[in-house]
Amino acid sequence: MKQKFALGALTVLGVAGFAAAAEAQSGELTLYCALQPEWCQAMATAFEAETGITVNMTRKSSGETYAQLLAEASNPRGDVWWGGTGDPHLQAAEEGLTMEYQSPMLEQLQPWAVSQAEASGYRTVGIYAGALGFGYNTEWLEANDLEAPACWSDLVEEQYRGEIQIANPNSSGTAYTALSTFVQLMGEEEAFEYMRALNENVNEYTQSGSAPIKAAARGETGIGIVFMHDAVQQAVEGFPIEVVAPCEGTGYEIGSMSIVKGAPNLENAKIWYDWALSPEAQSIAATVNAFQVPSNVNAETPPEAPDLDSIKLIDYDFETYGSSEERTRLLSKWDEEIGSLPH
Repeated sequence: MKQKFALGALTVLGVAGFAAAAEAQSGELTLYCALQPEWCQAMATAFEAETGITVNMTRKSSGETYAQLLAEASNPRGDVWWGGTGDPHLQAAEEGLTMEYQSPMLEQLQPWAVSQAEASGYRTVGIYAGALGFGYNTEWLEANDLEAPACWSDLVEEQYRGEIQIANPNSSGTAYTALSTFVQLMGEEEAFEYMRALNENVNEYTQSGSAPIKAAARGETGIGIVFMHDAVQQAVEGFPIEVVAPCEGTGYEIGSMSIVKGAPNLENAKIWYDWALSPEAQSIAATVNAFQVPSNVNAETPPEAPDLDSIKLIDYDFETYGSSEERTRLLSKWDEEIGSLPH
């Protein structure tokens, strides 16, 4: 019965429903996208074709998008923040930068996606999930006769000196997830000791969360710490990348979506929001080799996507580590104790 209801709701909110709603609005939508550019563009193109609404899309990392919303709070310019890790979405919700909206599509979403909405007072919602891990270049490994890393603890070994990349957690939601994962997995004191040791092996803190594995794919570095689905993408595209779920366990993200408070095109923002939660919209991910687990129960998970049930996931505390106070504190501590170190 529940499945029949969900499919019935989908019919109401299907292609005809979205198009009819859009026809009454038309106009524009300003989209802040925090995912890979190909996925951002594919979504924008599909939405324009289906609704006739013109999408003005800007692509930035999660931390950068949060900073932009904060800077524009007195004069909002964006309508929807789509994608990126849930922690900064939760912080934006807490700080009143995004608005409450309960989509009729909530009935079709996975429990973890609905929990994200409930935790934020319905100011954000889960659109996909993905586990943190790392990937390494197999050709680099073989050429240097190195043992393959399997655990977080392996990454601080001297054999990987200068061969690891991870993003800066101030700009990247991926790297903030790594920061908060280490704290939850090891305890704060040990986590910062670990990150100081890891820094000895880091050759660059990138701006984008997916950049490290792209560099590893091109042979510019040996190892990239990223969400596992980003490493899978490089492997699927033919690069010599091996994907690792760390043996100690790891954190995960609930990629999220929020409507900007004071959105200039609010009705169009709601149309995008409902559409982006539909199985049809979520299926676009696989067409651009994005292998996250979709939030709509009726959307098919790509076979290449990491199996979250087989990965040792920590009980990630989204409420604590997505709070404004804790994010601000941890990022400041990282800047002081890690970001200031030579590498």
